Amino acid sequence: MPSHLSADRPAAQPPGGGSVDALISQTRRLKGDVDAVRRDAQDDGSDPQGRWQRALYDLALHQLNDLDEHLAQLREGPPAPAAIEPAPATPTAPTAPRRDSLLSRVGSAEWNLLTDEASWSGELYQILGRDPAAPPLTLDELPSLVLDDDRPKLTSMVTDCLVDAKPIDGEFRILRPDGAVRTVHMMGEPVLDADGSTASMWAVLRDVSELRRSQRVVSETRDSLQHHQHRAQTEHRLAVELQEAVLPPWRGSLRLPQRSPETLDLAAHYLPSSTSALIGGDWYDALELADGDMLLSVGDLTGHGVAVTSGMATLLGAVRGMAMAGTQPGQLLSWLNQLLDATVQPALGSAICCRYRPETRTLAWAQAGHPAPLLFRDGTGRRLSAPDGVLLGATSGASYEQAEEPLEAGDLILLHTDGLVPGHDSMAAVNLLLDLAPSFDEARTAQDCARMVVEEFGDTEREDDACVLIAKVTG
Repeated sequence: MPSHLSADRPAAQPPGGGSVDALISQTRRLKGDVDAVRRDAQDDGSDPQGRWQRALYDLALHQLNDLDEHLAQLREGPPAPAAIEPAPATPTAPTAPRRDSLLSRVGSAEWNLLTDEASWSGELYQILGRDPAAPPLTLDELPSLVLDDDRPKLTSMVTDCLVDAKPIDGEFRILRPDGAVRTVHMMGEPVLDADGSTASMWAVLRDVSELRRSQRVVSETRDSLQHHQHRAQTEHRLAVELQEAVLPPWRGSLRLPQRSPETLDLAAHYLPSSTSALIGGDWYDALELADGDMLLSVGDLTGHGVAVTSGMATLLGAVRGMAMAGTQPGQLLSWLNQLLDATVQPALGSAICCRYRPETRTLAWAQAGHPAPLLFRDGTGRRLSAPDGVLLGATSGASYEQAEEPLEAGDLILLHTDGLVPGHDSMAAVNLLLDLAPSFDEARTAQDCARMVVEEFGDTEREDDACVLIAKVTG
Protein backbone atom coordinates (compact mmCIF):
# COMPACT_ATOMS: atom_id res chain seq x y z
CA MET A 1 0.00 0.00 0.00
CA PRO A 2 1.35 3.51 -0.76
CA SER A 3 3.11 5.27 2.08
CA HIS A 4 0.98 8.41 1.83
CA LEU A 5 -2.14 6.33 2.38
CA SER A 6 -0.67 4.72 5.47
CA ALA A 7 -0.18 8.15 6.95
CA ASP A 8 -3.58 9.51 5.98
CA ARG A 9 -5.55 6.30 6.66
CA PRO A 10 -4.32 4.52 9.80
CA ALA A 11 -4.69 0.73 9.88
CA ALA A 12 -7.12 0.62 12.76
CA GLN A 13 -10.26 -1.37 13.48
CA PRO A 14 -12.95 0.48 11.53
CA PRO A 15 -15.80 2.12 13.43
CA GLY A 16 -18.92 -0.01 13.67
CA GLY A 17 -17.01 -3.29 13.72
CA GLY A 18 -20.04 -4.96 15.27
CA SER A 19 -22.17 -3.82 12.35
CA VAL A 20 -19.63 -5.32 9.94
CA ASP A 21 -19.77 -8.63 11.86
CA ALA A 22 -23.57 -8.59 11.56
CA LEU A 23 -23.32 -7.99 7.82
CA ILE A 24 -20.83 -10.85 7.50
CA SER A 25 -23.19 -13.19 9.37
CA GLN A 26 -26.12 -12.19 7.16
CA THR A 27 -24.07 -12.63 4.01
CA ARG A 28 -22.94 -16.11 5.04
CA ARG A 29 -26.47 -17.18 5.90
CA LEU A 30 -27.62 -15.97 2.50
CA LYS A 31 -24.74 -17.83 0.84
CA GLY A 32 -25.87 -21.03 2.53
CA ASP A 33 -29.46 -20.52 1.40
CA VAL A 34 -28.49 -19.80 -2.21
CA ASP A 35 -26.09 -22.74 -2.31
CA ALA A 36 -28.78 -25.09 -0.97
CA VAL A 37 -31.24 -23.97 -3.65
CA ARG A 38 -28.55 -24.24 -6.32
CA ARG A 39 -27.71 -27.81 -5.34
CA ASP A 40 -31.38 -28.75 -5.37
CA ALA A 41 -31.83 -27.31 -8.86
CA GLN A 42 -31.45 -30.25 -11.23
CA ASP A 43 -30.03 -29.42 -14.66
CA ASP A 44 -29.74 -32.30 -17.12
CA GLY A 45 -28.45 -29.97 -19.86
CA SER A 46 -31.63 -30.17 -21.98
CA ASP A 47 -33.76 -27.51 -20.31
CA PRO A 48 -32.81 -23.90 -21.20
CA GLN A 49 -34.81 -22.60 -18.25
CA GLY A 50 -32.89 -24.86 -15.85
CA ARG A 51 -29.51 -23.90 -17.33
CA TRP A 52 -30.34 -20.20 -17.00
CA GLN A 53 -31.48 -20.56 -13.38
CA ARG A 54 -28.39 -22.54 -12.41
CA ALA A 55 -26.13 -19.95 -14.05
CA LEU A 56 -27.83 -17.23 -12.04
CA TYR A 57 -27.30 -19.19 -8.84
CA ASP A 58 -23.60 -19.55 -9.64
CA LEU A 59 -23.30 -15.84 -10.38
CA ALA A 60 -25.08 -14.95 -7.13
CA LEU A 61 -22.66 -17.17 -5.19
CA HIS A 62 -19.67 -15.47 -6.84
CA GLN A 63 -21.03 -12.10 -5.81
CA LEU A 64 -21.80 -13.22 -2.25
CA ASN A 65 -18.37 -14.82 -1.84
CA ASP A 66 -16.70 -11.59 -2.87
CA LEU A 67 -18.99 -9.56 -0.61
CA ASP A 68 -18.14 -11.84 2.33
CA GLU A 69 -14.40 -11.43 1.76
CA HIS A 70 -14.67 -7.67 1.21
CA LEU A 71 -16.47 -7.33 4.54
CA ALA A 72 -13.81 -9.46 6.22
CA GLN A 73 -11.13 -7.11 4.89
CA LEU A 74 -13.12 -4.13 6.11
CA ARG A 75 -13.27 -5.62 9.60
CA GLU A 76 -9.55 -6.44 9.69
CA GLY A 77 -8.41 -3.05 8.35
CA PRO A 78 -5.79 -2.34 5.66
CA PRO A 79 -3.06 -4.97 5.26
CA ALA A 80 0.55 -4.18 5.97
CA PRO A 81 2.72 -3.36 2.92
CA ALA A 82 3.66 -6.59 1.19
CA ALA A 83 7.35 -7.46 1.08
CA ILE A 84 8.82 -8.42 -2.25
CA GLU A 85 9.72 -12.11 -2.20
CA PRO A 86 13.28 -13.00 -3.28
CA ALA A 87 13.71 -14.59 -6.62
CA PRO A 88 13.82 -18.41 -6.48
CA ALA A 89 17.04 -20.23 -7.28
CA THR A 90 15.39 -21.90 -10.23
CA PRO A 91 12.79 -20.24 -12.42
CA THR A 92 9.29 -21.47 -11.65
CA ALA A 93 5.85 -20.56 -12.81
CA PRO A 94 4.17 -17.74 -10.91
CA THR A 95 2.40 -18.83 -7.77
CA ALA A 96 -1.25 -19.67 -8.45
CA PRO A 97 -3.76 -17.39 -6.80
CA ARG A 98 -5.23 -18.70 -3.56
CA ARG A 99 -8.87 -19.47 -4.37
CA ASP A 100 -9.96 -19.21 -0.75
CA SER A 101 -8.83 -15.61 -0.27
CA LEU A 102 -9.95 -12.41 -1.90
CA LEU A 103 -6.44 -11.02 -1.29
CA SER A 104 -5.16 -13.31 -4.02
CA ARG A 105 -7.43 -11.47 -6.49
CA VAL A 106 -6.93 -7.88 -5.27
CA GLY A 107 -3.68 -5.97 -5.52
CA SER A 108 -2.62 -2.34 -5.31
CA ALA A 109 -0.14 -0.13 -7.13
CA GLU A 110 1.16 3.44 -7.10
CA TRP A 111 2.93 5.22 -9.94
CA ASN A 112 4.98 8.30 -8.95
CA LEU A 113 4.98 10.86 -11.76
CA LEU A 114 7.84 12.89 -10.28
CA THR A 115 10.34 10.04 -9.94
CA ASP A 116 8.82 7.70 -12.57
CA GLU A 117 8.90 4.94 -9.94
CA ALA A 118 6.26 2.27 -9.42
CA SER A 119 5.28 0.33 -6.33
CA TRP A 120 3.22 -2.90 -6.52
CA SER A 121 1.77 -5.14 -3.82
CA GLY A 122 2.70 -8.80 -3.91
CA GLU A 123 -0.85 -9.73 -4.86
CA LEU A 124 -0.65 -7.62 -8.02
CA TYR A 125 2.33 -9.69 -9.18
CA GLN A 126 0.17 -12.81 -8.79
CA ILE A 127 -2.78 -11.27 -10.66
CA LEU A 128 -0.64 -10.18 -13.60
CA GLY A 129 1.48 -13.37 -13.56
CA ARG A 130 4.71 -11.43 -13.10
CA ASP A 131 7.90 -12.63 -11.41
CA PRO A 132 7.90 -11.11 -7.87
CA ALA A 133 11.64 -10.40 -8.24
CA ALA A 134 11.12 -8.28 -11.35
CA PRO A 135 10.67 -4.53 -11.04
CA PRO A 136 7.08 -3.26 -11.34
CA LEU A 137 6.03 -1.92 -14.70
CA THR A 138 5.80 1.82 -15.21
CA LEU A 139 2.68 3.41 -16.66
CA ASP A 140 4.34 3.45 -20.05
CA GLU A 141 5.12 -0.28 -19.78
CA LEU A 142 1.77 -1.41 -18.34
CA PRO A 143 -0.06 -1.47 -21.73
CA SER A 144 2.35 -4.18 -22.91
CA LEU A 145 0.33 -6.69 -20.80
CA VAL A 146 -3.02 -5.57 -22.17
CA LEU A 147 -4.76 -7.10 -25.18
CA ASP A 148 -4.63 -4.87 -28.25
CA ASP A 149 -8.39 -4.29 -28.31
CA ASP A 150 -8.39 -3.06 -24.70
CA ARG A 151 -5.33 -0.79 -24.75
CA PRO A 152 -7.37 2.30 -25.74
CA LYS A 153 -9.52 1.77 -22.61
CA LEU A 154 -6.48 1.75 -20.33
CA THR A 155 -4.93 4.75 -22.08
CA SER A 156 -8.16 6.74 -21.74
CA MET A 157 -8.54 5.90 -18.03
CA VAL A 158 -4.94 6.85 -17.18
CA THR A 159 -5.11 10.06 -19.22
CA ASP A 160 -8.36 11.16 -17.56
CA CYS A 161 -6.83 10.50 -14.14
CA LEU A 162 -3.49 12.27 -14.71
CA VAL A 163 -4.71 15.20 -16.82
CA ASP A 164 -8.23 15.86 -15.53
CA ALA A 165 -7.83 14.37 -12.02
CA LYS A 166 -10.76 12.02 -12.62
CA PRO A 167 -11.10 8.78 -10.63
CA ILE A 168 -10.37 5.53 -12.45
CA ASP A 169 -13.02 2.85 -12.81
CA GLY A 170 -12.80 0.40 -15.70
CA GLU A 171 -11.80 -3.03 -16.95
CA PHE A 172 -9.34 -4.46 -19.42
CA ARG A 173 -8.02 -7.87 -20.35
CA ILE A 174 -4.43 -8.93 -19.90
CA LEU A 175 -2.37 -11.75 -21.36
CA ARG A 176 -0.28 -13.43 -18.67
CA PRO A 177 3.12 -14.97 -19.46
CA ASP A 178 1.57 -18.42 -18.94
CA GLY A 179 -0.86 -17.71 -21.83
CA ALA A 180 -3.93 -17.16 -19.64
CA VAL A 181 -6.22 -14.25 -20.46
CA ARG A 182 -7.59 -12.55 -17.35
CA THR A 183 -10.03 -9.69 -16.88
CA VAL A 184 -8.82 -6.99 -14.49
CA HIS A 185 -10.96 -4.29 -12.89
CA MET A 186 -8.99 -1.17 -11.93
CA MET A 187 -10.22 1.52 -9.55
CA GLY A 188 -7.98 4.40 -8.54
CA GLU A 189 -7.51 8.10 -8.04
CA PRO A 190 -4.89 10.83 -8.52
CA VAL A 191 -2.71 11.78 -5.53
CA LEU A 192 -2.31 15.54 -5.49
CA ASP A 193 0.77 17.49 -4.42
CA ALA A 194 0.69 20.49 -2.09
CA ASP A 195 0.23 22.85 -5.04
CA GLY A 196 -2.72 20.82 -6.36
CA SER A 197 -0.86 19.17 -9.21
CA THR A 198 -0.97 15.39 -9.74
CA ALA A 199 2.03 13.78 -8.04
CA SER A 200 1.13 10.12 -8.48
CA MET A 201 -1.66 7.71 -9.34
CA TRP A 202 -2.84 5.05 -6.92
CA ALA A 203 -5.06 2.12 -7.96
CA VAL A 204 -6.55 -1.14 -6.76
CA LEU A 205 -6.63 -3.88 -9.40
CA ARG A 206 -8.93 -6.86 -9.06
CA ASP A 207 -9.07 -10.12 -11.01
CA VAL A 208 -12.76 -10.42 -12.02
CA SER A 209 -12.30 -13.18 -14.60
CA GLU A 210 -14.51 -15.75 -12.82
CA LEU A 211 -17.21 -13.17 -12.16
CA ARG A 212 -17.30 -12.11 -15.80
CA ARG A 213 -17.31 -15.75 -16.89
CA SER A 214 -20.38 -16.38 -14.74
CA GLN A 215 -22.05 -13.29 -16.17
CA ARG A 216 -21.35 -14.48 -19.72
CA VAL A 217 -22.88 -17.85 -18.89
CA VAL A 218 -25.97 -16.10 -17.54
CA SER A 219 -26.21 -13.93 -20.64
CA GLU A 220 -25.72 -16.86 -23.02
CA THR A 221 -28.25 -19.06 -21.25
CA ARG A 222 -30.72 -16.16 -21.10
CA ASP A 223 -30.33 -15.65 -24.86
CA SER A 224 -30.74 -19.40 -25.39
CA LEU A 225 -33.86 -19.42 -23.22
CA GLN A 226 -35.35 -16.46 -25.09
CA HIS A 227 -34.64 -18.19 -28.42
CA HIS A 228 -36.20 -21.41 -27.10
CA GLN A 229 -39.28 -19.52 -25.87
CA HIS A 230 -39.64 -17.65 -29.16
CA ARG A 231 -39.39 -20.89 -31.11
CA ALA A 232 -41.92 -22.58 -28.80
CA GLN A 233 -44.33 -19.64 -29.15
CA THR A 234 -44.02 -19.74 -32.92
CA GLU A 235 -44.55 -23.49 -33.01
CA HIS A 236 -47.54 -23.21 -30.68
CA ARG A 237 -49.12 -20.50 -32.85
CA LEU A 238 -48.65 -22.56 -36.03
CA ALA A 239 -50.08 -25.67 -34.36
CA VAL A 240 -53.12 -23.76 -33.08
CA GLU A 241 -53.75 -22.21 -36.51
CA LEU A 242 -53.49 -25.62 -38.18
CA GLN A 243 -55.74 -27.22 -35.58
CA GLU A 244 -58.38 -24.52 -35.90
CA ALA A 245 -58.24 -24.81 -39.68
CA VAL A 246 -59.11 -28.52 -39.79
CA LEU A 247 -61.27 -29.16 -36.70
CA PRO A 248 -64.94 -28.12 -36.57
CA PRO A 249 -65.47 -25.17 -34.22
CA TRP A 250 -66.34 -26.31 -30.71
CA ARG A 251 -67.54 -23.01 -29.23
CA GLY A 252 -71.24 -23.84 -29.49
CA SER A 253 -73.19 -26.67 -31.06
CA LEU A 254 -71.80 -28.20 -34.23
CA ARG A 255 -73.88 -27.03 -37.16
CA LEU A 256 -73.88 -29.14 -40.30
CA PRO A 257 -75.37 -28.12 -43.66
CA GLN A 258 -77.82 -30.99 -43.75
CA ARG A 259 -80.35 -31.21 -46.56
CA SER A 260 -82.73 -33.35 -44.49
CA PRO A 261 -84.29 -32.44 -41.12
CA GLU A 262 -81.73 -32.52 -38.34
CA THR A 263 -81.38 -35.98 -36.85
CA LEU A 264 -78.43 -35.46 -34.52
CA ASP A 265 -77.75 -32.65 -32.06
CA LEU A 266 -73.95 -32.34 -31.91
CA ALA A 267 -71.49 -30.63 -29.58
CA ALA A 268 -67.76 -30.91 -28.99
CA HIS A 269 -65.08 -29.42 -26.78
CA TYR A 270 -61.30 -29.40 -26.87
CA LEU A 271 -59.39 -29.28 -23.55
CA PRO A 272 -55.71 -28.29 -23.89
CA SER A 273 -52.96 -29.55 -21.61
CA SER A 274 -52.36 -27.45 -18.51
CA THR A 275 -48.69 -28.51 -18.21
CA SER A 276 -47.48 -28.14 -21.81
CA ALA A 277 -47.63 -25.24 -24.24
CA LEU A 278 -47.43 -27.65 -27.19
CA ILE A 279 -50.54 -28.76 -29.04
CA GLY A 280 -51.18 -32.50 -29.21
CA GLY A 281 -52.62 -34.66 -31.95
CA ASP A 282 -56.18 -35.06 -30.61
CA TRP A 283 -59.05 -34.58 -33.05
CA TYR A 284 -62.83 -34.81 -33.25
CA ASP A 285 -64.99 -34.63 -36.34
CA ALA A 286 -68.59 -34.70 -37.49
CA LEU A 287 -69.38 -34.81 -41.19
CA GLU A 288 -72.56 -35.22 -43.23
CA LEU A 289 -71.94 -37.78 -45.98
CA ALA A 290 -73.30 -37.82 -49.52
CA ASP A 291 -75.82 -40.59 -48.80
CA GLY A 292 -77.25 -38.80 -45.76
CA ASP A 293 -75.30 -40.81 -43.19
CA MET A 294 -73.30 -39.03 -40.48
CA LEU A 295 -69.59 -39.61 -39.79
CA LEU A 296 -68.48 -39.21 -36.17
CA SER A 297 -64.83 -39.72 -35.26
CA VAL A 298 -62.30 -38.91 -32.56
CA GLY A 299 -58.64 -39.83 -32.41
CA ASP A 300 -55.25 -39.09 -30.95
CA LEU A 301 -51.89 -39.14 -32.69
CA THR A 302 -49.04 -39.52 -30.18
CA GLY A 303 -46.72 -36.59 -29.56
CA HIS A 304 -46.95 -32.79 -29.55
CA GLY A 305 -46.06 -29.90 -31.78
CA VAL A 306 -46.47 -28.76 -35.35
CA ALA A 307 -45.34 -32.07 -36.89
CA VAL A 308 -47.91 -34.03 -34.88
CA THR A 309 -50.69 -31.51 -35.59
CA SER A 310 -49.81 -31.71 -39.28
CA GLY A 311 -49.97 -35.53 -39.10
CA MET A 312 -53.34 -35.30 -37.38
CA ALA A 313 -54.62 -33.07 -40.18
CA THR A 314 -53.43 -35.61 -42.75
CA LEU A 315 -55.20 -38.48 -40.98
CA LEU A 316 -58.38 -36.47 -40.55
CA GLY A 317 -58.37 -35.58 -44.23
CA ALA A 318 -57.97 -39.25 -45.12
CA VAL A 319 -60.84 -40.22 -42.80
CA ARG A 320 -63.15 -37.67 -44.42
CA GLY A 321 -62.16 -38.64 -47.94
CA MET A 322 -62.64 -42.37 -47.43
CA ALA A 323 -65.95 -41.84 -45.58
CA MET A 324 -67.30 -39.65 -48.40
CA ALA A 325 -66.37 -42.45 -50.81
CA GLY A 326 -68.61 -44.82 -48.84
CA THR A 327 -65.91 -46.75 -46.94
CA GLN A 328 -67.29 -48.45 -43.83
CA PRO A 329 -65.63 -47.85 -40.42
CA GLY A 330 -63.75 -51.16 -40.16
CA GLN A 331 -62.24 -50.93 -43.65
CA LEU A 332 -61.59 -47.22 -43.15
CA LEU A 333 -59.40 -47.87 -40.08
CA SER A 334 -57.57 -50.66 -41.91
CA TRP A 335 -56.60 -48.30 -44.72
CA LEU A 336 -55.80 -45.56 -42.22
CA ASN A 337 -53.39 -47.96 -40.51
CA GLN A 338 -51.68 -48.61 -43.85
CA LEU A 339 -51.38 -44.88 -44.44
CA LEU A 340 -49.80 -44.29 -41.04
CA ASP A 341 -47.47 -47.26 -41.48
CA ALA A 342 -46.23 -45.84 -44.80
CA THR A 343 -45.38 -42.35 -43.48
CA VAL A 344 -41.76 -41.20 -43.44
CA GLN A 345 -41.85 -40.68 -39.67
CA PRO A 346 -43.62 -43.67 -38.08
CA ALA A 347 -46.12 -42.77 -35.39
CA LEU A 348 -48.81 -44.38 -33.28
CA GLY A 349 -52.38 -43.27 -32.99
CA SER A 350 -55.73 -44.33 -31.64
CA ALA A 351 -59.08 -43.62 -33.27
CA ILE A 352 -62.74 -44.45 -33.27
CA CYS A 353 -64.88 -44.11 -36.39
CA CYS A 354 -68.69 -44.21 -36.33
CA ARG A 355 -71.23 -44.08 -39.16
CA TYR A 356 -74.76 -43.18 -38.14
CA ARG A 357 -77.69 -44.13 -40.42
CA PRO A 358 -80.68 -41.88 -39.66
CA GLU A 359 -83.21 -44.09 -41.49
CA THR A 360 -82.58 -47.06 -39.19
CA ARG A 361 -81.05 -45.17 -36.23
CA THR A 362 -78.09 -47.54 -36.41
CA LEU A 363 -74.56 -46.75 -35.32
CA ALA A 364 -71.87 -48.76 -37.13
CA TRP A 365 -68.45 -48.30 -35.59
CA ALA A 366 -64.88 -49.58 -35.29
CA GLN A 367 -62.00 -48.69 -33.02
CA ALA A 368 -58.20 -48.72 -33.12
CA GLY A 369 -56.93 -48.99 -29.54
CA HIS A 370 -59.38 -46.28 -28.46
CA PRO A 371 -61.92 -45.91 -25.63
CA ALA A 372 -65.31 -47.25 -26.71
CA PRO A 373 -68.33 -44.95 -27.10
CA LEU A 374 -70.55 -44.38 -24.07
CA LEU A 375 -74.31 -44.73 -24.57
CA PHE A 376 -76.69 -42.83 -22.27
CA ARG A 377 -80.39 -43.70 -22.23
CA ASP A 378 -83.16 -42.88 -19.75
CA GLY A 379 -80.85 -41.63 -17.03
CA THR A 380 -78.34 -44.52 -17.16
CA GLY A 381 -75.17 -45.10 -19.14
CA ARG A 382 -73.02 -47.95 -20.36
CA ARG A 383 -69.91 -48.53 -22.41
CA LEU A 384 -70.44 -50.27 -25.74
CA SER A 385 -68.67 -53.59 -26.24
CA ALA A 386 -65.66 -52.88 -28.42
CA PRO A 387 -64.84 -54.87 -31.57
CA ASP A 388 -61.20 -55.91 -32.01
CA GLY A 389 -58.74 -53.30 -33.23
CA VAL A 390 -55.11 -52.40 -32.49
CA LEU A 391 -53.42 -49.01 -32.40
CA LEU A 392 -52.89 -47.36 -35.75
CA GLY A 393 -49.30 -47.79 -36.88
CA ALA A 394 -48.62 -50.62 -34.42
CA THR A 395 -48.51 -53.43 -37.00
CA SER A 396 -48.73 -53.74 -40.77
CA GLY A 397 -51.77 -55.35 -42.35
CA ALA A 398 -53.96 -55.12 -39.25
CA SER A 399 -57.69 -55.71 -39.71
CA TYR A 400 -60.42 -53.99 -37.71
CA GLU A 401 -63.76 -55.54 -36.79
CA GLN A 402 -66.96 -53.55 -36.99
CA ALA A 403 -69.93 -53.47 -34.62
CA GLU A 404 -73.44 -52.07 -34.85
CA GLU A 405 -75.62 -50.55 -32.15
CA PRO A 406 -79.33 -49.70 -32.55
CA LEU A 407 -80.23 -46.30 -31.10
CA GLU A 408 -83.45 -44.66 -29.98
CA ALA A 409 -84.74 -41.12 -29.98
CA GLY A 410 -83.25 -39.27 -27.01
CA ASP A 411 -80.15 -41.49 -26.84
CA LEU A 412 -76.83 -39.75 -26.30
CA ILE A 413 -73.48 -40.99 -27.60
CA LEU A 414 -70.25 -39.68 -26.00
CA LEU A 415 -66.91 -40.12 -27.76
CA HIS A 416 -63.71 -38.98 -26.08
CA THR A 417 -59.92 -39.27 -26.12
CA ASP A 418 -57.69 -40.46 -23.28
CA GLY A 419 -56.99 -37.87 -20.63
CA LEU A 420 -60.50 -36.38 -20.55
CA VAL A 421 -60.65 -37.34 -16.87
CA PRO A 422 -57.11 -36.60 -15.55
CA GLY A 423 -55.56 -38.63 -12.77
CA HIS A 424 -57.61 -41.79 -13.33
CA ASP A 425 -57.08 -45.01 -15.26
CA SER A 426 -59.38 -45.80 -18.17
CA MET A 427 -61.91 -47.81 -16.15
CA ALA A 428 -62.18 -45.20 -13.39
CA ALA A 429 -62.50 -42.44 -16.01
CA VAL A 430 -65.35 -44.30 -17.73
CA ASN A 431 -67.18 -44.80 -14.43
CA LEU A 432 -66.89 -41.08 -13.61
CA LEU A 433 -68.29 -40.19 -17.02
CA LEU A 434 -71.14 -42.70 -16.62
CA ASP A 435 -72.00 -41.06 -13.29
CA LEU A 436 -73.13 -38.03 -15.29
CA ALA A 437 -76.06 -40.01 -16.75
CA PRO A 438 -78.79 -38.48 -14.52
CA SER A 439 -77.57 -34.97 -15.35
CA PHE A 440 -77.45 -35.78 -19.06
CA ASP A 441 -81.02 -37.05 -18.90
CA GLU A 442 -82.19 -33.63 -17.64
CA ALA A 443 -80.20 -31.68 -20.24
CA ARG A 444 -82.04 -30.26 -23.25
CA THR A 445 -79.16 -30.17 -25.75
CA ALA A 446 -75.87 -31.84 -26.58
CA GLN A 447 -74.16 -28.52 -25.84
CA ASP A 448 -75.58 -28.60 -22.30
CA CYS A 449 -74.07 -32.07 -21.85
CA ALA A 450 -70.68 -30.96 -23.19
CA ARG A 451 -70.76 -28.02 -20.78
CA MET A 452 -71.39 -30.43 -17.88
CA VAL A 453 -68.36 -32.50 -18.86
CA VAL A 454 -66.15 -29.42 -19.03
CA GLU A 455 -67.46 -28.08 -15.71
CA GLU A 456 -66.81 -31.45 -14.06
CA PHE A 457 -63.36 -32.21 -15.48
CA GLY A 458 -62.13 -29.14 -17.33
CA ASP A 459 -60.49 -27.32 -14.41
CA THR A 460 -58.38 -30.31 -13.36
CA GLU A 461 -54.70 -30.17 -14.30
CA ARG A 462 -54.08 -32.44 -17.26
CA GLU A 463 -50.77 -33.56 -18.73
CA ASP A 464 -52.17 -34.11 -22.21
CA ASP A 465 -54.81 -32.62 -24.47
CA ALA A 466 -58.24 -34.21 -24.65
CA CYS A 467 -61.48 -33.77 -26.51
CA VAL A 468 -65.10 -34.88 -26.22
CA LEU A 469 -67.78 -35.25 -28.92
CA ILE A 470 -71.44 -35.68 -27.97
CA ALA A 471 -74.26 -36.67 -30.33
CA LYS A 472 -77.88 -36.70 -29.21
CA VAL A 473 -80.47 -38.53 -31.36
CA THR A 474 -83.28 -36.09 -32.04
CA GLY A 475 -85.21 -37.67 -34.87
